[in-house]
Amino acid sequence: MARSWQARKPWSLEARQVSRRRTEHVIMDTTDDVVGIGFGVAEALIESGAQVVISSSSQARVDKAVAEVQKAYPKSGKNISGYAYDMGTQSTLESNVAELLEKCGQLDHIVWTAGDNLATIPIAEVSLDQAIKAGMVRYYGPMMIGKHGPKYLKKSPESSITFTTGSVSQKPLPGWAVVNGSATGLHGLTRGLALDLKPIRVNLISPGAVETDLWAGMPQDARQAHFKSFEEHSLTGKMGQVVDVAESYLYVIKDRNVTGSIISTNSGALLL
Repeated sequence: MARSWQARKPWSLEARQVSRRRTEHVIMDTTDDVVGIGFGVAEALIESGAQVVISSSSQARVDKAVAEVQKAYPKSGKNISGYAYDMGTQSTLESNVAELLEKCGQLDHIVWTAGDNLATIPIAEVSLDQAIKAGMVRYYGPMMIGKHGPKYLKKSPESSITFTTGSVSQKPLPGWAVVNGSATGLHGLTRGLALDLKPIRVNLISPGAVETDLWAGMPQDARQAHFKSFEEHSLTGKMGQVVDVAESYLYVIKDRNVTGSIISTNSGALLL
């Protein structure tokens, strides 16, 4: 996926509003070897003058992302760093979240874009262990962020936590009940944490289909067929782009009046 941040700077986020203090944003993306939404948000934040810490389950993934951002923004290279932590294993999830946050130190914003392979297991076949594992990264990870994150955030509406779900949480698909459980559960978790952690703000971004390197392993013909199908079932007629979807994250970081909210960015697909 070609990087488009330097060619297009569509946001009106003033750097002073993001980094009036030493601002760090934790971007956690455990989708290995995929340049996706988390990476795009990290680039946008660097462009806005923020200091960014990224995390992934793969050190190679972290090193690659840091190197690519440093290459794109050589004058801001010191503003990005990263750590590798596995967020997909139940026995170590909480300790890894706590250790990562401790390494990062005082923060202004935490952004969780982490995702793993979707557990599209029919409900008639799923075991309890499989169901728990299916939500480890996408649901229990955010819950542990809600538990440990506030220790490192200023208790102010200037601080925020932002999670990520998907449009399946608002428009279920047949056979996706297991996935939908975690995705929709994030709506309740977000609202509950907004109450429990106030005045720290907690919000949720719900993207629809987005064109990322997630699709790179698919043969080109099949990939284009999928894109065409998505576009035909949307109001804009276009696949979501990372450069646009990242705007949602910048908005909830910037707007100190938004909390407990779900922001949908889905090409209008929910209406069809």
